[in-house]
Amino acid sequence: MRELACYRPAILMTGARQTGKSTMLRDALPTYNYVSLDLPTVAQEAEESGLEFLRRFPPPVIIDEVQYAPKLFRFLKDSIDQDRDKHGRYVLTGSQVFPLFEESTESLAGRIAILNLHSLSLHELAQGPTKPLDRQQILEWMFTGGYPEIHASGIEAERFYSDYVATYLERDVRQMLEVRNLRDFNRFLRLAATRTGQLLQLNSFASDLGVTTNTVKSWLSVLETSGIIRFLEPYYRNLGKRMVKTPKLYFMDTGLVCFLAGLKSPEALRDSAMLGPVFETLAFGQLVRSYAHRGYQADLYFYRDHAGKEVDFVIPVAEKLELFEVKYAEEVQSELPGFKEMDKLIGPENVVSRTVITPDPGPPRTIASRGFTIRSCVDPRGDYALTAGARAK
Repeated sequence: MRELACYRPAILMTGARQTGKSTMLRDALPTYNYVSLDLPTVAQEAEESGLEFLRRFPPPVIIDEVQYAPKLFRFLKDSIDQDRDKHGRYVLTGSQVFPLFEESTESLAGRIAILNLHSLSLHELAQGPTKPLDRQQILEWMFTGGYPEIHASGIEAERFYSDYVATYLERDVRQMLEVRNLRDFNRFLRLAATRTGQLLQLNSFASDLGVTTNTVKSWLSVLETSGIIRFLEPYYRNLGKRMVKTPKLYFMDTGLVCFLAGLKSPEALRDSAMLGPVFETLAFGQLVRSYAHRGYQADLYFYRDHAGKEVDFVIPVAEKLELFEVKYAEEVQSELPGFKEMDKLIGPENVVSRTVITPDPGPPRTIASRGFTIRSCVDPRGDYALTAGARAK
């Protein structure tokens, strides 16, 4: 963060609500002025009287929840252009990811650096005092999730997520959509949680809820915009026409999934049919975070053909691919059909690495006879950079 402030006039940090954006920025930049647009009167001033607002809160300044005043970006651009060589002047945060990307890239192109902050990664959680890192600890972290307040205050996960859904998600829904029946939206949230890690089947989704597919699309869009879910696109570049081209749905925090799915304890998760999908969701989130904590967007896909052969995650590296399978099982089977299929399709010389992600701690183990490496979900790529800070402390 401090490094970015040295070469960009503005920084935008996006991410879901309650991921610690404001706290982290105020700790990292203690000399900056601070103003939050969470208060409607302040947001109205920023939206309607942008010039006067920036005079009242001069740089360097942190402007929190900037999505409530999209017209402010034009005044920020004018202020920055008066002295383009002065860096680190405006640090912005927002909880509605894609509208902010659009506003910032249109208004502040070449003037702004964009970062995305997720809830705590396993790597961050492992930095603090904890039980011995084993499968039980991973299971507890999956159930609890990574929202910093849970770990900082000791609040029960169920209480936190109950308040989170009521206070933040429903508020954002009211702002972005005209949802007449929040009870229907709550049913939608719970159904979406049970489908994490699965292909997105809109017709089935709509049928189960008794709403139209367009309604499901708009509600999913709200969750995506709010940083709650992400869609994973299939990789089918130069692989022919037999590939599945439907995206998969993933939540970005497994604790929220467990709450919405009605799982009341780590043991309930362990004994549930959702254990595999939730662990795959965890692995997906760790891969995304390993990029985000270095300031990059994850170039991440999955592979599946109509015969059911699949690779959970695919990362392009130049003209080659990194392949990842996710396994919660105690033992990894000797052959993984997805890896074999990708070798046939692109040639083994075009596969950079084959990794199996498990909940087991410890250093990576290369199984030479099987052609893959087993890595812990705490560090699935072996290159994790902890730059997000200890937000739970």
